[in-house]
Order: sequence, then structure tokens, then C-alpha cells
Amino acid sequence: MQAEAAAARQAGPTAIPGAAGAPHPTCNPIAAGAFDPDAADVFAGSDDAPDSASASLSEADGDVQEGVHTYSREEDYVWPEEPLLRERLEWFRDQKLGLMMHWGPYSQLGIVESWALDDVDEEWSRDGIDWTDDPARIKREVAGLNRTFNPLRFQPERWAELAAESGFRYLNFTTKHHDGFCMWDTKTTGYSVTGRDTPFHSHPHADVCRALFDAFRARGLAISAYFSKADWHTPSYWSPDMPRERTSRGPSYDPAEHPSLWEKFVSYTHEQLDELLTHYGRIDMLWLDAGWVGPRSGQDIRLGEAVERARLRQPWLLSADRTIGGPYENVVTPEQTLPERPMLVPWESCITMGTAFSFRYEEEYKSVRELVHLLVEIVAKGGNLALNVAPQPDGRLPRSAIERMKGLGAWLRANGEAIYGTRPIAPFGDGQWFFTAKDGNVYAIRLYAEGEAVQERLELPLAAGLADGISQGMDGVPPGSFARAEALAGPDGAAIPALLERSGAGLALTVPEPLRAEPNPLALAFRLTKAQEGGR
Repeated sequence: MQAEAAAARQAGPTAIPGAAGAPHPTCNPIAAGAFDPDAADVFAGSDDAPDSASASLSEADGDVQEGVHTYSREEDYVWPEEPLLRERLEWFRDQKLGLMMHWGPYSQLGIVESWALDDVDEEWSRDGIDWTDDPARIKREVAGLNRTFNPLRFQPERWAELAAESGFRYLNFTTKHHDGFCMWDTKTTGYSVTGRDTPFHSHPHADVCRALFDAFRARGLAISAYFSKADWHTPSYWSPDMPRERTSRGPSYDPAEHPSLWEKFVSYTHEQLDELLTHYGRIDMLWLDAGWVGPRSGQDIRLGEAVERARLRQPWLLSADRTIGGPYENVVTPEQTLPERPMLVPWESCITMGTAFSFRYEEEYKSVRELVHLLVEIVAKGGNLALNVAPQPDGRLPRSAIERMKGLGAWLRANGEAIYGTRPIAPFGDGQWFFTAKDGNVYAIRLYAEGEAVQERLELPLAAGLADGISQGMDGVPPGSFARAEALAGPDGAAIPALLERSGAGLALTVPEPLRAEPNPLALAFRLTKAQEGGR
């Protein structure tokens, strides 16, 4: 795939409840680490300093709007040639539910991650900052939040236990956001959670990435390491020797005009990636943010070299180089949205449980019903959900978020057969019904709105959308091919037979009486078994 064509947004994405109409910065954490007053002009800029040539560089801004990344087109996807990577992509598509976490010193203020450091994006990125409107002060104080970051109530084992019990299959954690603050024990900079200016540095779990990765692996969850390719703290990206009147997301200089400085940044980035991918155990996916950093913007970090070097040690490693396309975007990553139609390539929507990726005081979370419906639709369209839950600054997870995680887990314990390991099948859904397939079975999932009662007889909309789905390359559901139906969520955990009848051009189900007794279920899942067993 040509990288130039890789980053167009899919037409007609589905809006996410609680996300539409508000700026939701792309997965990021805000700064932390020891602020160096001698390098203050990196953040403050200078009124009489000319803008760097990079201010007018194409930073692939069309790929990131108000901090939210667009996503690459299905038709531009490049399947890897290596059999092991193809096998791992099928494994990834089986997982369906990941826990994403944005956490760092910015959590203390309940503001957007990293982006408050960027003057060009101030209109939306500083809407939570109400104590001053002085840009220099904002950047100085946000960058200095590492000096008070001390999450003493951090309990990685409890996070992992909750995630496992709630049906999550992998963790995607922000090792470093655009601010450049590292959540691992890096040797590349003191701007880190183990840096001497961060109070938490002496805590037994100060190496946050190690503590989390070990705890989640011990519970059987895989690890996806979020890493920002941009770094707004290191002087080889935002150089104090080349200040700008206003900071922006790209480097403070033109890499083409200063190749030796850019090479310093490339080496710095590779060294950090080598640390994470060598000393932190098995990493299943490297999830790369900051889509404006890439060859087409003149910011080539030679990512392929770093990934291939890591694969010498971890040959199973998947790479999600967001919006860049080509051989290192193994997974397409819609953000705060999902495609209108199924995509038959590996994809994952990162969507917040609340209104933002970072912790917010008095946050409003999506209901368990909304989360179940969101997951079902994403899975029916062939994707995974990376559900972002932002930890509190003290190291705990918000109580309301925990309640929703547990509610989602309870539904999955009864109905997970219709979710995990499935693939899309036509017709994938009509907004009320959604369909998945696995091991010769088809699963029909009926979503229920708040207050909606269960009717005894349900019509399956199999004819609608069937031809269109098959034309996209999906298998289809022939209405007359099923011998029996069963409801998955029986009172004792066992499936209950459900009467299945022909109804016009489709099928009708009679909901078993025990399920009709529930006044307003979140969603009901039915297993439709074919007369003759077939493959997936």
C-alpha cells in the first residue's frame, strides 16, 4: 500500500454516545517529569522568534483533528507476508475486548493529556484550564506536574484481576504520550516516573509499565504497548535552540534542513523502543500514536528498522502505526468512532468509557447497556473494542468505572460465546439485531433499549442486507439452513432451546419463558445451529 493514500477516514462512521460533539484528544497522556527551567523556551516560545519552517510543514494534520486520529482505508491495507504474523492477526481478531489506559501526571488536574502544551491546538486543548490564560505559565506548570505525581494507592494486581474478571483479553497502556513523560524506568531521560524529581520514583511499583505488564500477563491478558512517536520534551524534537513563537505538534525545525538533529531524535526514539521491547517481557503489539510523524510529513523515524530489530527477539510482535499505512500498520485503529460497514481486515476502535481518554473529575460514563451495545456492533463489524478507562491520580480506578466494567463482564460471562473468536457474517446487523459466526454456528444478538420489554416472538431480519454483505466478501446466512436455536443466557448459565420457525423470507424465534421474565435485558444472544456442521 502506498503510504500517501493510507489515511483517509472511512465514509459515514457511526457516532459514539457520549463522544459526539466534544473534542476527544487522541490517546495521549500529558506531561510529567522533571521540568528543566533552563529549557523553558521549549515550552514558552519567544515573541520575537520566527516560526520554524516546520510550522508550515505538512504534519499530516488531516489525519488528526482536535487530537482525534482518522483511520486508514480497508482497501489500502497490506497483509503481512510472514505466516506467524498472519497467525497472530487472527489471534488478535479473536480477542474482541481490550482495556486501554491513559495515565500520567496530567491526571492530577483532570485535563486533556499532553495537548495543553501545544499552542496551535489551544482552542480545544485548554478548555479545562481555568486558573490562567497565560500560555507560558500553562506549559510551564503542566510540564512540571511530575513534581507532584505520587499515586500511592496504585495496585496493579487489582487492576489486572478486575480486567480479567470483566472479560478483557488484553491491556493497551500508555508507556509514553506526546508530552514525552515515560511510565517506565528508562535510561534515556530523567523525565520519567522513576526520575528523581517524581515523588513516586522510590515506590516499589515506580516502574509502572513493569508492574502492570507483569500483573496483567499473570492473569492471562496480552500486552499492547502504546507509544507516541512524537516527544514534546526531548530537545531533539522541540529544540530550545530553535524556539517558535507558538508551539505545535511537529518538531521545532525542518528535519530536512537539520538532518543531524533529526538523527538524534531518531536514535533517541529507537533507544526507547529497544528498552520497552527488550526488557519488559512479551509484548504482543506495539501501538504507535502521533500519526503526523512519518515519511510523508518529512518526519521519517525509520520505524521499520526498530520493529524488525524487535522481531528478532519477539517474532510475534504486531505493529499498529496509526494512519501511516503500509507493512507496519497491521491493525487499523478508528478512534472515538466505528465504521459504518464491516471491515474484513484487523481493526480496533479505541473508545472512552467516559468523555475523555484522561481522568476527569465528575466524569460521566457510558452505561453498561451502552457498552454492551457498542461492543456487539463493533464485533459484528469484524473489529475489537479497546475500551479506555482512565485511572485516578491516586492510583485507583474510579468506582463508577469499576461498576461498569463488572456489568460488562457479567453480560460476557453469559453471552461471550457470541463475541469471542467470532467473525462477521451477512447481514451483519440492522441496529437492533447483529450477527456473528464461529465454528459453523451463527449468533443472533438482539439489543434492547432502556425500558424495552421482551416480546415472546422475535423476527430475525436475515433477508435485509444479505446480498449487500455477500457482495463485500462476507459469508452469508441462508435463512433456511438452521436446524435449531438456543438462547445463551439461561438462568443457570446453560443454553435454553428456543423455538425456531420459518417466517416469510426469514426466521422467527420464540424467546424462552425464563428470559421473558427479565423486564429489560441489555441484549439477548441466540445460537443458530446449521443442519450440517461447517467451518468458520
